Amino acid sequence: MIIKSKKVWIASQFIPAAIEVVDGKIERIYEYDEKEADVNYGNKKIVPGFIDIHTHGAYGFDTNDAEEEGLRNWTKNIVEEGVTGILATTITQSHTVLSNALKNVAKVVRNGYEGARILGVHFEGPYLDMVYKGAQPEEHIIKGTVEEFEQYQKDAEGLIKYITLAPEHDKNFELTRHLVKNGVVVSMGHSGATFEQAQMAVANGVKSMTHIYNGMSPFNHRKIGLVGSAFRIKNIFGEAICDCNHSTPEALNILFQLKGRDKVVMVSDGLMAKGFAVGTKFLFGGNEIEIYPDGSAHLTKSKSLAGSTMKMNEGLRNLIEYCDVDVEAAINSCTINPATLLGLDDHIGKICTGYDADLVVLNDDYSVVQTYVKGLAQLEK
Repeated sequence: MIIKSKKVWIASQFIPAAIEVVDGKIERIYEYDEKEADVNYGNKKIVPGFIDIHTHGAYGFDTNDAEEEGLRNWTKNIVEEGVTGILATTITQSHTVLSNALKNVAKVVRNGYEGARILGVHFEGPYLDMVYKGAQPEEHIIKGTVEEFEQYQKDAEGLIKYITLAPEHDKNFELTRHLVKNGVVVSMGHSGATFEQAQMAVANGVKSMTHIYNGMSPFNHRKIGLVGSAFRIKNIFGEAICDCNHSTPEALNILFQLKGRDKVVMVSDGLMAKGFAVGTKFLFGGNEIEIYPDGSAHLTKSKSLAGSTMKMNEGLRNLIEYCDVDVEAAINSCTINPATLLGLDDHIGKICTGYDADLVVLNDDYSVVQTYVKGLAQLEK
């Protein structure tokens, strides 16, 4: 199959090109007029598929629900926003709930599903800080141990690829070092760590920070906290929820300016509420949440932010149109950067010969025309 467009994202720019797909891979890329195309998208943009490494669910399903069909429905439909790969993300809960959630993801991966690929699990909590817990239920927040984590990883059949924890509560960085040694990416988040603690966490293998600005010790000119650490430590990745609710457009612009084009990772922090009307209420981690008119989700009791209903294509639009973020940095944040963070950048995250044919076709308003997962068109057009 050959698809082409006058605007294909290659070599950090949009160029006219034709993409040949064979057995789910990009076999070769030609000049625009060199080959006849099976599908010609004209002036529509073709970019790599979006990768969301922090997303709890959608369409009434939450990863913690441990429902096979809910997870399958999620992956099948999330392609509507250009997503080709996800980390199914848990939220702090009891050992039993988390164990069942992990077993469910493993079972679905083992038995098959459609749509966006499940690249693994993002284990958010329960090893967090009480002060910066956000919407995480405090009654289940605990200190992590290697032994307990290994049981979780066994339940997940090795699918936990990324974890959010508060490093200041990991004595001697014992769990962090074990995770790094065993190929799990460690991200600091829901944490009150100081700059000095953040430095030592990085020295012991931490590679990322979870939703920068949210759920972490704030920046002050005498105590720069985790927010300041994200600015100062140049080689650490950082997630950003780009809905313009969790952080203002100005704050997102500053983050991208300081971190550069290669280190920010756009995430949706999407909830089961995604896909439902304003005013809809759900239980999230045992707490009731409600969708606000701006698309954000809030705890009904405290009114604090609890997550997002942002679509990834909307996040890209927000960065470019409202946050004044450079186009390359914006596209990288939802494609090659998460792939690099997860160590998957040798086969996903960019449009290049030998890479998986995970592609998104966009209109000028960033609406999704078509999504390809390993070369297979996902949307009926």
